[in-house]
Amino acid sequence: MLSSSSTPFRGMVLMAGCMLVLPVMDAIAKYMATVEGMSPGQITFYRFFFQLASVLPLLIAINGMGAFSAKRPWINLLRGAIHGAASLMFFMAVKYMPLADVFAIYFVEPFILTAMSAVFLKEKVGWRRWLAIAVGFGGAMIVIQPSYEVFGLTALLPVACAFLYALYMFLNRAIGEADSPMTMQTMAGIGGTLFMGATLLLGTAAGDADFEIALPTSALGLGLLIILGAISGYIHLLVVRAFRMATLSVLAPFQYFEIIAAVALGYLLFDEFPTPSKWLGILIIVGSGLFILWREQKRASPAQTVPEAG
Repeated sequence: MLSSSSTPFRGMVLMAGCMLVLPVMDAIAKYMATVEGMSPGQITFYRFFFQLASVLPLLIAINGMGAFSAKRPWINLLRGAIHGAASLMFFMAVKYMPLADVFAIYFVEPFILTAMSAVFLKEKVGWRRWLAIAVGFGGAMIVIQPSYEVFGLTALLPVACAFLYALYMFLNRAIGEADSPMTMQTMAGIGGTLFMGATLLLGTAAGDADFEIALPTSALGLGLLIILGAISGYIHLLVVRAFRMATLSVLAPFQYFEIIAAVALGYLLFDEFPTPSKWLGILIIVGSGLFILWREQKRASPAQTVPEAG
């Protein structure tokens, strides 16, 4: 029998594993867009459709039809739509940009979320964390600058994704525990699927190639899309389980493992590798994010009796 002291360690191992697997989802999206020729909009739709199809039997088995009984159905559907829009921005970015660049720029999301919490939820953010936010954005600009020269406005897609995902996380924090995680996951999956279905129709009507409706043209493509949805659904559930084993401040730094996996997959599958300037930007972003997490942990420590300066 495992001791209670081993539980946080298990949570850390689980979180690290999840973060190393998640970029596989984005590598599949890049492969489907660049090799199979499927539009990012269609890939995003399949991501949510197969996510819902893969996890729904488990959710119903655990919660029964109560998985659909949300106390706040509309805001949960809105969460799903925002998540769908964020995923669309990300998948459009990985079609045109290296995986590592997209992930590096995307990791301004914790900074945006911190700023949102300070402005709208009136959470206390000291000057040190505001400085870390500014430095983190500076790191993102170092990554964006050469990317912008090569890819133009496409280089800003990960920033749009980060903003939308921060808004998604902000809503999670704002609505609290009105609904169970299983119900929120179910309703968000439905919301994302419906949003992307409508977006595909509108994009196709407008003649935008990034929203072209298409079916998988090969068994490999169909299998990869199913894997894409299953990773999205089940890794999310495992992350929720990890957060039940250890605290946010302990697990949050493991999110940066995604950059490690993204660099490895980009190099192995697409012959992409960050330039020295982009490595500098990545290090600045990671360092700033870890500093914010350290300050959050210190501020929340029960042993701390002196309020945070600033």
